Amino acid sequence: MSFADTFKALSDPVRREILQLLKNGKLSAGEIGSHFDMTGATISYHLGILKKAGLVWETKVKNYVYYELNTTVVDEILLWLTELKGGNGNDEEI
Repeated sequence: MSFADTFKALSDPVRREILQLLKNGKLSAGEIGSHFDMTGATISYHLGILKKAGLVWETKVKNYVYYELNTTVVDEILLWLTELKGGNGNDEEI
């Protein structure tokens, strides 16, 4: 996972919506696709980018592939942004 891959993945509104869907628990590719008006191949493309960025995990169960949010990457981004801001997580002024 690189920040470049992560930010590229987050730059697309469809991928951000997929992450929002996965916030409530794991879903199959078909369940994710049912929320969008696009082909299965297009959903698969977006899921591939999210997977490459480390934002989702995939688990295969029989003929189905389930996707799940990986919050570890989100935690790393938040930590980096907090450090970039120069804060320690508190909003105290000096």
